[in-house]
Amino acid sequence: MDARLAIEREPPTTLGRLKAKFAIPTTVRRLLLNPTSLTGIILVIFFVVVALAAPLLAPPKSQREPYRIPKDGFSMEPRAPTKEHPFGTTEGQYDIYYGVVWGTRTAFRVGLIITGVTVTIGLFMGSLAAYYGGWLDNLFMRIVDIIMAFPFLLAAITLASVLQARNIRGLTTGMIALIAFGWTTYARLIRGDILTVKERDFVMAARSMGAGDFRILTRHVLPNAIFPTLVMASMDIGSYVLNFSALSFLGMGAEVGYADWGQMISFARNWIPRLADYWYIIVYPGTAILLFVLSWNLIGDAFRDIVDPKLRRPRG
Repeated sequence: MDARLAIEREPPTTLGRLKAKFAIPTTVRRLLLNPTSLTGIILVIFFVVVALAAPLLAPPKSQREPYRIPKDGFSMEPRAPTKEHPFGTTEGQYDIYYGVVWGTRTAFRVGLIITGVTVTIGLFMGSLAAYYGGWLDNLFMRIVDIIMAFPFLLAAITLASVLQARNIRGLTTGMIALIAFGWTTYARLIRGDILTVKERDFVMAARSMGAGDFRILTRHVLPNAIFPTLVMASMDIGSYVLNFSALSFLGMGAEVGYADWGQMISFARNWIPRLADYWYIIVYPGTAILLFVLSWNLIGDAFRDIVDPKLRRPRG
């Protein structure tokens, strides 16, 4: 009887109150009323529209390879914007406009897939380590410590180069490299949150009533510990796109000629001393990266304030 009362009288931070406080309509309404998040949402919607309308905005010449940027010759000198090429062309005469438009789809694919996989791995490893503790916790956290000892981007570059040496090409190279070293942050974050939740009265009450570990973890522990992880994930979508662009810039992400923003900027390397004349080869893809990353950061920042007001940055 006491166990039942403990569950019915859950504290304000338990699942029942969280469902009421952070119901989807309420959260969406708060995000829409927040100027910061509203700006980010508008930018994300703009990129979604561009990605969906890519076949209309920049019709592909080959339906089999829509992400292959069309070329208009073989000259190494970039050409200024014209009616035929609104954003100009890079060295090798790749159409910048086409690359920027179809690169939007690449950005969403890279950002969402990498974030989804890293969060899933991090939740699995961190949840098991925190809930069961003991040798399992020590094993998982030592693995996390070893991986996090390496600088993230440098480690990803090293792994991407190894994968390329084994003939693994395309987006897969950069995505595997970023996933391999990206999940550790989520594992450590969710572990710390679960350690504070699993000892609360309502969890002990559920355990005393005979609830299994899986039910306790999924119904009582994770829903009360996952919000900081979701906030970080929303901000990391843009960060992963930025990191993937860096790999593409170094030739370890997208293949040459593939519609990717980092790939477009890599074509400007030989023209950096003359960017005053060839500004368009870096301004258009660079602006796309900047706005895409900014949009997710704005949404994540506002989402953090809604989920946990204690984390708000001091104003003024």
